Amino acid sequence: MIVLCNDDGFRAAGIRAIYKELAKFSEVVIVAPETEQSAMGHAITLTQPLKVRKIEEDNEFIGYAINGTPADCIKLATTVLFEQPPEMVVSGVNQGGNLGTCAIYSGTVSAATEATIEGIPAIAVSLNSFDNSDFEFSAKFGARLAKIVLKNGLPDGVALNINIPAVPYSEIKGVSITRQGKSRVIETFDKRVDPRNNDYYWYAGEIRIDEVDEAADCFQVSNKYISITPVHFDLTSYKAIDELKKWDINSLIEK
Repeated sequence: MIVLCNDDGFRAAGIRAIYKELAKFSEVVIVAPETEQSAMGHAITLTQPLKVRKIEEDNEFIGYAINGTPADCIKLATTVLFEQPPEMVVSGVNQGGNLGTCAIYSGTVSAATEATIEGIPAIAVSLNSFDNSDFEFSAKFGARLAKIVLKNGLPDGVALNINIPAVPYSEIKGVSITRQGKSRVIETFDKRVDPRNNDYYWYAGEIRIDEVDEAADCFQVSNKYISITPVHFDLTSYKAIDELKKWDINSLIEK
């Protein structure tokens, strides 16, 4: 069984598109947030109960809608919702790319990462556009890759972050295995005032990608290649360990 999640919400077009493709070769159950949870990252819910709604369409069970985050959904899916944990988790198809540092904020990627923490192979699939809602090819590609992962598995703790250019199929140049690139968010907030004269703000940041390294996901997708980036929940900077060992850290505990 494949568990299907996202951060755009249970009824988003992207998750429905890939559901149809995955169902061609596997049992699929949607376990997704009831409402949009974009940019929730790896947040989990601790201060309120999680409500689970069983969803049927045309008298057929298709999944569970959860009043929580993508990571909440995967925690429930791997522990209490089923007698056996799923064979795999697929997250997406997301509306909008999860490239560079944006992957850190992504609830879609975090759902896949949460699955790997539980020892379950997972992929996250994103269409690199907030305007183009034609998910046909991205859903087909994601399902084809999922079928390969079901057969071959993935290295321990590794999820695949897939980003697909929002261009016609005929313009896609190929598939690249990439590293996570670098992107910057230009932080802006739209300040407003409510009827009681209290200030409030709408986040209006924009993503800027300055990556020029051909090995980076951002570069490849901008050049019409599909990027597949292996990601891991281990955030250790191994390069920094030896450098930090040169510091006189033990002096900090001297009386």
